[in-house]
Amino acid sequence: MRISATSRRRLTTATLVAVSGLALAACGSTADAGSASTSVSGGSVAEPGSTVITASQAPIASAESATPESAAPSSAGAAGGAVTLVTHDSFNVDKKVLADFEKSSGITVTLLAQGDAGAMTNKLVLTKDSPLGDAVFGIDNTFASRALDAGILQPYSAPAAVDGSDKFALGDDRLTAVDYGDVCVNVDHTWFTDHKVAEPATFEDLAKAEYKDLLVVESPATSSPGLAFLLGTVAHFGADGWQNYWQQLKDNGVKVSAGWEDAYSVDFSGSSGKGARPLVVSYASSPPSEVPDGATSAPTGALLDTCFRQVEYAGVLQGAKNPAGAQQLVDFLLSADFQASVPNSMYVYPVDTSAPLPAAWQQYAPVAPKPATLDPTTIAANRDVWISGWSDLLEG
Repeated sequence: MRISATSRRRLTTATLVAVSGLALAACGSTADAGSASTSVSGGSVAEPGSTVITASQAPIASAESATPESAAPSSAGAAGGAVTLVTHDSFNVDKKVLADFEKSSGITVTLLAQGDAGAMTNKLVLTKDSPLGDAVFGIDNTFASRALDAGILQPYSAPAAVDGSDKFALGDDRLTAVDYGDVCVNVDHTWFTDHKVAEPATFEDLAKAEYKDLLVVESPATSSPGLAFLLGTVAHFGADGWQNYWQQLKDNGVKVSAGWEDAYSVDFSGSSGKGARPLVVSYASSPPSEVPDGATSAPTGALLDTCFRQVEYAGVLQGAKNPAGAQQLVDFLLSADFQASVPNSMYVYPVDTSAPLPAAWQQYAPVAPKPATLDPTTIAANRDVWISGWSDLLEG
């Protein structure tokens, strides 16, 4: 059975709230207070508004909102004890790998899902004085500066960072890189072969007449890959050129979907939805999921010259009740066992350069050799303006 490799990083409207910096705390609400959920943790019903799951229940389900009062408390202590790991909804972990860590460390891990990466970061900032947990996973490079500037993390240098995590270091030991992924345009090879049209390769190609009405993208205001693709165009064309490029895409018939699910599963011709558009913004790790059992070639591929790199970080929260346990948990996220499980559990690449990749990834999901990147500080300073400018241009 094939599993969609990228149903994991869709932003909701909650992130737009986080990006816009609305004063959620002022009214005691969360990013999506109207859709609080009830979940079960350790056999009891958790308070509405959060997803609290013990390690025995991992992988976790998503949550749209949470408050400090609904978070499972961490027990004080140095070694062992309880540790609450705050994550985004897409965090997934191999049950056995986590159970082995708990057994060897004496730590009981509770996973607390807080929406997507943006919503999660926003909630951690708003609850800084009464932290939701002890450690966090899932702050990415588009929100890293917000977390660092708000002072929600404490310093910790993981010994295993030298195995590859340090290549993605931000120059601040409060965040430790755990995994990364490339957001790229995906292409339906079969469509282009059948229509006898040469495939595009670059950002510039996508605006050419021969690709009119063939591309679907996600809105950066409501989608994580959509934001990443926008940032990729800013990095490639510069602060003075990206808007002109998007005007060209608009004139060339680009379609905008609210999120990845619609763009990939409905509009993209290379997915099971068999849509009308053979070009879609997705992930470099998407093609393996489209390879039929027994096939020797992938029907889709990633245009590696259109990629923007996303990096996910972990850290110890300021005010953690069990900082020693939180540090051990960060070490666990860089362990050989966890790093080896990352591709199959979260469909991203491990930072550990010695971690093995699935055979299909080695063949069909190569890493972009020169992905577009932007300094997290630059992103933090301009993200809202870029999203607003994009919205005025494409949706105004």
